[in-house]
Amino acid sequence: QEQVVESGGGLVRPGGSLRLSCTASGSITNIYSIGWHRQAPGQQRDLVASIDGARSPIYVDSVKDRFTISADYTKKTAYLQMNNLKPEDTAVYYCFVRTLVISNIQTYWGQGTQVTVSS
Repeated sequence: QEQVVESGGGLVRPGGSLRLSCTASGSITNIYSIGWHRQAPGQQRDLVASIDGARSPIYVDSVKDRFTISADYTKKTAYLQMNNLKPEDTAVYYCFVRTLVISNIQTYWGQGTQVTVSS
C-alpha cells in the first residue's frame, strides 16, 4: 500500500524549534521531489519547502533562514528542521511525495501534523 507517514509536530513557544519527518512506504518508487505544504485555519494550503535530487531546496520567503529541508532518498525520508518558530507558523503541515515515471507525475500526501506556536 502506498503511504506517506509524518511525525514531529507539537506545541512550542515562539523562538523554539521542531523537526518534522516524512517517510514514504516501500511501494512508492521513482521519487523525484519531497516537501511540505501548510494550511492555517481559513486559509489555503501553500508550499513551505521542497527538495529534489537535482536542484537546490525551495523555500517560501517567510521561512527562509529559519527552516531547513533535507532528504535521504535511500530511506525515502525527508526532514524539515524549523527554528525560531513564530506564531504565524501555526498550521497543519502536510508532507507530499512526488513521483515521476516517464511523463506521469503522481503526488502522495501525508495525513498532516499540527504545529502550534504559542506562549
